[in-house]
Amino acid sequence: MKIHVGSKNPVKIQAVEEVLGEYSHFHHAIIIPVDALSEVSKQPHSFEETLEGAKNRAENAFHYCNYSLGIESGIIIPADSLEATICTIYDGKKHSFGLSPSFQIPPAIARLLAEGHDLAEATYKLELTTNPKLGSAEGIIGLLTHSRVTRKDYTKQAIHMALIKILNPELYKTK
Repeated sequence: MKIHVGSKNPVKIQAVEEVLGEYSHFHHAIIIPVDALSEVSKQPHSFEETLEGAKNRAENAFHYCNYSLGIESGIIIPADSLEATICTIYDGKKHSFGLSPSFQIPPAIARLLAEGHDLAEATYKLELTTNPKLGSAEGIIGLLTHSRVTRKDYTKQAIHMALIKILNPELYKTK
């Protein structure tokens, strides 16, 4: 079984490998990172845009494989600056979706997001991190939780939720 991940972000790839390794159905899967475009802004600013980015990544990564995953983080409720990750698993015909927990972005960071920065840029600009590539490491969630929850942890939850439909196909049949 070949599974493409629409990203080369090491945190996303590790999350996929760890989650799929927990399921016997995917034990022999070959996981291949694919540089797939999200076709949305660098920092999505709505649930719809974040979902569209995840779907686009999954569809753009789907080439000669059984499944492809699109994982996109974004501000899902702009008024409250709630951030979350959406995972979609695509089989070439339909999507299975999952969502991570969400958390509120601090106001100073939210202001920089409104100016066009992404989360990694905003936290670096505010000198909250020395890592300009925070999104490829612990993520802002790791920074805000003092490493108690990392971006990988957070991403894994979205992947587990997206797998529900695939692991229980009989419950999702339409008449």
